[in-house]
Amino acid sequence: MENSQDPKALAAEAAAVIADLTGVAHHDIALTLGSGWGKAADVIGETVSVLDAEQVPGFHTSGVPGHSGTLKSIRLENGKHALVIGARTHFYEGRGVRAVVHGVRTAAATGAKIMVLTNGAGGVNPNYAPGQPVLIRDHINLTAASPLEGATFVDLTDLYSQRLRALALEVDPTLNEGVYTQFTGPHYETPAEVRYAGIIGGDIVGMSTALEAIAAREAGMEILGFSLITNLAAGIQETPLSHAEVLEAGRDAEPRLAKLLSEIVTRF
Repeated sequence: MENSQDPKALAAEAAAVIADLTGVAHHDIALTLGSGWGKAADVIGETVSVLDAEQVPGFHTSGVPGHSGTLKSIRLENGKHALVIGARTHFYEGRGVRAVVHGVRTAAATGAKIMVLTNGAGGVNPNYAPGQPVLIRDHINLTAASPLEGATFVDLTDLYSQRLRALALEVDPTLNEGVYTQFTGPHYETPAEVRYAGIIGGDIVGMSTALEAIAAREAGMEILGFSLITNLAAGIQETPLSHAEVLEAGRDAEPRLAKLLSEIVTRF
């Protein structure tokens, strides 16, 4: 159910609570850590404060295994502060699009100018292998929804910052780049839907990120997106898909992903 409160006012209220509870008046960057990416929060810097989702207005404990349900304030080596969002709301949870993008809008309200969005996803591109991180260079939004309301016209050219992708490629020149396709979930895509995603230009399929990226662009943030390929999508791999498989691939890839994000964030 959609929250009737003005979304930007709710984000400002949440940001004020975060500043009060963490003692950090301003955050410079924000990271939403999806399946496989959570360990990065432990290595990118010094944890200043950890908040349970329910302590902050508009946030909820994630109903998805593999998500921490917390917000962390972290001091980076360069003295900047990062807000790590482990309490992601997914479109399929039925809370409405405002709730889906509340974390991004709150991050912007704390002062963050860079938004790092990560996820675990299925590989459509046959060149991708499970356990491999892929830079998102563009997306296709198949949710039939938008976080923008009314006559709010926002340009999505270079939505996933070319500058930040170049920084990531300096850290790891072997990274592939691909187009992320967001379906609604929570069911996995059918083989026909996966073929469709590939035909229309998608390399990756998942259930998050695209709506968040649009909201981040509206808020004036620079966006870096990453998918961890947790499995090959339906019809490409022969075995049935399962969330247990996603979690296992995430655990196996965590050390590499944490090191990668840590090195990238120091260049911001």
